[in-house]
Amino acid sequence: MNTMSQRTERRGIHLDQSELLCKKGCGYFGNNAWQGLCSKCWREENQRERQKQIQEDWALAERLQREEEEAYASRHQKPPQSQPAITPFSKFEERKTKEKSSKVNTVTKFFTPSTKTPPKKDNAFDSQSTPSPSFSSSRHPSADTDHATREFIDFLKPLKSGREIFKQCRAFTESMVYKREMGVDELSECVQDFYQNLSDRLHTQFKGSTEHVDSVMDAVEKYMMTRLYKEVFCPETTDDEKKDLAIQKRIRALHWVTIEMLCVPVDEEIPEVSDSVVKAITDVIEMDSKRVPKDKLGCITRCSKHIFNAIKISKKEAASADDFLPTLIYIVLKANPPRLQSNIQYITRFCIPSRLMTGEDGYYFTNLCCAVAFIEKLDGQSLNLSTEEFELYMSGQASPHWTQGASGSTDSPDSSALSQVHKRLDLLTGLGERQDSVIEKARQLESDLIDWTDEVEQKVQSVLESFPPDLPNPATSNSASAIDSENVENELLPPPLQPQVFAG
Repeated sequence: MNTMSQRTERRGIHLDQSELLCKKGCGYFGNNAWQGLCSKCWREENQRERQKQIQEDWALAERLQREEEEAYASRHQKPPQSQPAITPFSKFEERKTKEKSSKVNTVTKFFTPSTKTPPKKDNAFDSQSTPSPSFSSSRHPSADTDHATREFIDFLKPLKSGREIFKQCRAFTESMVYKREMGVDELSECVQDFYQNLSDRLHTQFKGSTEHVDSVMDAVEKYMMTRLYKEVFCPETTDDEKKDLAIQKRIRALHWVTIEMLCVPVDEEIPEVSDSVVKAITDVIEMDSKRVPKDKLGCITRCSKHIFNAIKISKKEAASADDFLPTLIYIVLKANPPRLQSNIQYITRFCIPSRLMTGEDGYYFTNLCCAVAFIEKLDGQSLNLSTEEFELYMSGQASPHWTQGASGSTDSPDSSALSQVHKRLDLLTGLGERQDSVIEKARQLESDLIDWTDEVEQKVQSVLESFPPDLPNPATSNSASAIDSENVENELLPPPLQPQVFAG
């Protein structure tokens, strides 16, 4: 009871629920990766920026064209005759128009039935179930990919337009494999455009039945992203891996943060609560093993529900949003999930946008993004600590567990064992820093030895070059070389130690 009362007296982490929503006020959940906007508003904002950039490029080209014409007129006395020549600006405008329509054509061509191709027979699904030569030659499909393809075909067979949907998804997926030179944001936009076009067609086909459309889109996402996972997850063109290492190192450095500092209303001494905490940690770690964005979101949702259950059992009442976020931060700190930033970015880029904008998946994912942002900016004030205390804990020079062990009761064997564990963790942290220092000094010593060897070789070479290269008598040459070598050794080696005689 005293512990719970102390937690209520401390200033907890508070997040207004309005901060989770899109900054445009549309009512959907926002995302830090989209500057606080939802998927819909972010895409609209990007399109406006792109259109503005195109207009600025046109204006610049037009101004350069006018300057070129004025310079040409000033160089010739007679004004140029009107000729139907193609101006550079017209070429520029034509090129920009092609670039603007290329992406639309790339996506919409998958939804336009070909008049040249005759209708397929009933066994078209069976012929499409095996990878095409073009796709298999670029990368061998894995067992997961084959299984996803078979599941997708079985799902689409009862649908009237199932064969056409499969052809479009397959063609688009294979075309994405050959777009590795594109940036990941452009790849994301292509996938999102495909989702949007297919969703619009399905709404027309099913006459607004959202349930049927959602089930088909879920199957489409699973099929496409299972095949594209290795190409678009944490690509080399991004700094996702660098961000993963940074947040992992940050969380490791915050191993000393206690449940009291975050004001987490969870009592892990209760077996049911401890079990829920372990399950929440397991679920958020398991997120990295999934390939489909929906499955990754499912791990986050299950983790969040275990957190709410732990809070409910501890407080014996329903959990609030102010209880959930600090507990989620605590779970992330304890779990230190692998490739956390890469998974968040992958979900943001390639998940069906409506899933992130509404519903419990979108709510929990937005809270996870807020938790990661809080960990990145966490300071002493956030934990009700002074700046000096925070710096001492971060450097490993002190630990809050030492203070608790000295001032708290030692009657409980569990608390004593936990204190010993934390002390050993702090000791290991210090040993790791000392090991890094030893390795650095060893590297410096190796560099010094290399420099010393080079210096010796240079001195030997200079001594050899000081004598004439051709001598008449080989025997004399050999003896002279021996003398030179002996002189060099005498010059480089320190004088021998003289024996010391001690009086008896």
